[in-house]
Amino acid sequence: MCDDDIHVGLIHDPTVSRRTFGLMSAAVAGLGSAAHAQSNVTERDVEVKTADGVADAALFYPTGKRTWPAVLIWTDIAGLRPAFRDMGRRLASQGYVVLVPNPFYRSIKGVVATPGFDFSKPDDRARVMGYRQAMTNEGVDKDAAAYLTFLDAQPQTNRKKKAGVQGYCMGGPLSFRTAAAVPNRIGAVGSFHGGGLTTATPDSPHLLIPKTNASYLVAVARNDDEKQPDSKDILKAAFAQAKRPATVEVYPANHGWCVKGSQVYDEAAAEKAWAELTKLYKTSLA
Repeated sequence: MCDDDIHVGLIHDPTVSRRTFGLMSAAVAGLGSAAHAQSNVTERDVEVKTADGVADAALFYPTGKRTWPAVLIWTDIAGLRPAFRDMGRRLASQGYVVLVPNPFYRSIKGVVATPGFDFSKPDDRARVMGYRQAMTNEGVDKDAAAYLTFLDAQPQTNRKKKAGVQGYCMGGPLSFRTAAAVPNRIGAVGSFHGGGLTTATPDSPHLLIPKTNASYLVAVARNDDEKQPDSKDILKAAFAQAKRPATVEVYPANHGWCVKGSQVYDEAAAEKAWAELTKLYKTSLA
């Protein structure tokens, strides 16, 4: 689970429209005009049956009759919201079938971070941390399997290619768990300012690395590294011992820098992380 103070200042930013972020996304990805990129992505709200109920989620995929690799996105502690829908749309425009579930479906449906949400407020923080606590490791593993099964059932998914998983904040550890829960499908893992990747407990995410068959990109926040400077070395050693290809890098940005709408959002660092993710998927999901 993430530390209590990692998302101080995380807010819903209504000034960031889907179109505004789409314009930036298309330009950076080299996809031509934003209008063209947006018009060639289909977005659907879907429901995914899991062992514990039904998860609400957003599904994105390119239009056309081709098939594409699948990618699962785990959100941060504020859940599925416009910022993550923008990520799903952007990734789909690059040639992937993308599922972004509401990780807290056991507790609440729909948007968790409604206008005015602020992680630094005790009531808001307690509410979402309660949702997170309802997610057991066993439940997460079953969810991961259900989400990949759902993705593989889509006619747009190329099941002959490996799938990817990426996560932010709490989604980092969940991505590690996904790679271990569905090792035959996950070929690439991206963790961005992931919280709690290395712990002293027997269920530490880094201990799952030998059970996976994936390549990794671990982008560490500057302030997370300051709090736990040995974590990156623990990760590097675990990857080396398990012989898993991995890049572990500390970014000059604070926790939450990749997510649009956060007060700590850093566009330059976020775009660098996205470019590295793009490279990872191009080489590992072939």
